[in-house]
Amino acid sequence: MTVEDSRYEAVSSRDARFDGVFFFAVATTGIYCRPSCPAITPKRRNVSFYRTAAAAQGAGFRACRRCRPDAVPGSAEWNARADVVGRAMRLIGDGIVDREGVAGLADRLGYSARQVQRQLNAELGAGPIALARAQRGHTARVLLQTTTLQAAEIAFAAGFASVRQFNDTMREIYAATPTELRSARPGRTSRFGPVAHENGAAAGVPLRLAHRGPYASVEVFDYLGSRAITGIEEIVGERGSRTYRRTLRLPGGPGVAEVGEQPGAGGWLECRLHLADLRDLTTATQRMRRLFDLDADPCAVAERLGTDPALAPLVAARPGLRAPGTADPHELAVRAVLGQQVSVAAGRRLGDALVAAYGEPLPEPRGGLTHLFPQADHLAEAELGELGMPDARHATLRTLTVALAEGAVTLDPGADRDETERHLLALPGIGPWTAGYIRMRGLGDPDVLLAADVAVQAGMRRAGTSTADAEGWRPWSSYAMHHFWNTP
Repeated sequence: MTVEDSRYEAVSSRDARFDGVFFFAVATTGIYCRPSCPAITPKRRNVSFYRTAAAAQGAGFRACRRCRPDAVPGSAEWNARADVVGRAMRLIGDGIVDREGVAGLADRLGYSARQVQRQLNAELGAGPIALARAQRGHTARVLLQTTTLQAAEIAFAAGFASVRQFNDTMREIYAATPTELRSARPGRTSRFGPVAHENGAAAGVPLRLAHRGPYASVEVFDYLGSRAITGIEEIVGERGSRTYRRTLRLPGGPGVAEVGEQPGAGGWLECRLHLADLRDLTTATQRMRRLFDLDADPCAVAERLGTDPALAPLVAARPGLRAPGTADPHELAVRAVLGQQVSVAAGRRLGDALVAAYGEPLPEPRGGLTHLFPQADHLAEAELGELGMPDARHATLRTLTVALAEGAVTLDPGADRDETERHLLALPGIGPWTAGYIRMRGLGDPDVLLAADVAVQAGMRRAGTSTADAEGWRPWSSYAMHHFWNTP
């Protein structure tokens, strides 16, 4: 059976596990869809397959209005892959092309713009501009259907260079004008109350952050809640129906994100973003997706880890367990150093003290959220003695923040993970646990095992397994570790 035959089977069975992994287009209708589209399955001879929505759009197909293929989770492949294509996809998702252009993307990857263009076209059927354009179209549709901003405001907020370009792109992608898309907006409510079609910056932009397969939200919220730092994070509500809230440092200004714990029946988490600049919508969305590990493929993880006799019962007990990432890699790195060789609670107390002393106040506090986490360049110049840290950790924190501020260590979504880990280990005071933890959460690597972690060792002993078995867990070792961390 060929790859395309397997994909057609997934389409015929409306298998949602493949949403975002590939898209299919129908020649007789001119429409492209997600594999789980509920429409009648087209004949095989009329179907073609694409790795990305941008490639389908580039081939002349428009998005299906019924299944909304632009709203699917991203492919877990881009998180797992360490090559230039995987790194490029993570950077494009973070909005680098819109902010810095193709030249900026290529510079971050260490390749020429021509090489990046060639590799993306060869493998994905779309270059960086087309991929960013598809992303802008999705952002614009969200703003059209969740706010009452004028078309010109939405055009520039989504990253389009002109209103004309915005109008042409929306007609091409959706076969509808912006006005028609706005009139077709869903009349729904969210756990944060009715969807208010007010100014997006004031009322916040409501989103449904899609995920595939089961989602172990209770464990994710427990994990984030136990590490929440006062002033930049809070969790409110009763377990099972909590809301996680945090501040975001974004290119256009500060933001606040709110995410509900209870997954929606269609496979999403409710989210609301309050942004100083709506042009940060795409970036903020992607950062929350990374924090909550929403592009993971829990079926692939369970299939691999479930073959290990020791892990199989843990996987069965917690379907859809995720490996939370971060909304800010620099923040995560600093917090990892604060947490070296101390309990989670002790590391959290140091984080509270750091934010209280050096955090940047929000223009307006929102509930318990009062600050942005301090930037690395500010910490590099600060006197940190009053935090009560041992001198050795104080020196490590200064060394790290200087390296981050000067660019000696790169922690953006497209960073080379191996190279970054080597640079971290070269810094005095940073050992394998800290470097691995930063690689796992800060760079979103799904294949990290902190073998020296005391809690992981205890969990492995209880499960009757050892690091000798770890090769069989790849490329999902990070999830194995989270299963051990969640073992009573």
